Amino acid sequence: MKRMKKFFPLAIGCLLLLAACGQSYEETKRLSRQQRLAEMRKDSAALKIAVMPTLDCLPLFVAQHDRLLDTLNGGVRLKMFKAQIDCDTALERCRVEGAVTDLVRALRIDKGGLKLHLTTATEGCWQLITNRNARIRQLKQLDDKMVAMTRFSATDMLTNRVIDSVKLDHDRVFRVQINDIDVRLLMLQNNEMDAMWLPEPQATAARLMKHPVVYDTRKQDLQLGVLAFRDKEMRRPERAKQLELLVKAWNAACDNINEHGVLHYKKLIVEKMKVRPQVADSLPKNLKFQHVMAPREQDIEIAQKAIKN
Repeated sequence: MKRMKKFFPLAIGCLLLLAACGQSYEETKRLSRQQRLAEMRKDSAALKIAVMPTLDCLPLFVAQHDRLLDTLNGGVRLKMFKAQIDCDTALERCRVEGAVTDLVRALRIDKGGLKLHLTTATEGCWQLITNRNARIRQLKQLDDKMVAMTRFSATDMLTNRVIDSVKLDHDRVFRVQINDIDVRLLMLQNNEMDAMWLPEPQATAARLMKHPVVYDTRKQDLQLGVLAFRDKEMRRPERAKQLELLVKAWNAACDNINEHGVLHYKKLIVEKMKVRPQVADSLPKNLKFQHVMAPREQDIEIAQKAIKN
């Protein structure tokens, strides 16, 4: 009997403790759910832009770094991707409002039914770099060679232009779709590809490894980079206001870069673009970034012709 008397208070205490633990667990779940909902609301209100670890995205990285985006209602969230096709997929599936892309892909998406607002041309450029061990020094030597690129993009169109310029047979230049630019560069290092299209700063990394450049869009007066937004979404008053403020932030970031030089943001380039400090040091010294400016008609016409073929 005495044992029973001792047992009941102990059992009741255990039950109370278990109940308290149960309440704590339920409370934790409730708080966690509220936190997730709050985060979802913040993410929904933010202006989300798909970016890549490339130099044409530098104005956005600088704007974020220099706190030029703090005035935007809801804030700006830069979503990093390593492949252009992933940026465009995020745009098409409405996971982001905007993306840094190229005119060929942007016009193709627009033609497919998702109307885009081509907000500004960017400093996007590409170089065709050949494997030094392949000993390709001229475009005509691409015959029976593999070229890494992305289908239905600026690099696909540029491959056509190169082939046509030296009158090669299109079936004799083998296009290999390698979307991830880091994987593309690694394949060059490992002698797994004859040639490839690379943006900056990856092109500079390849040049430092003594791989030759046989074509450069900057020397061809081609400006194919673009920052595009979903047109319907940006017509909403709150989004239109965000875009207006983003334009001001972009322009201010370009002014900062042009005033101080690209190397002023060396640490930011190394951090965001995952390149060695030596690569940042070796970037072209005369790089200038322009204020928000609509893509040139001549570049749009070139891209439109590409998507018709």
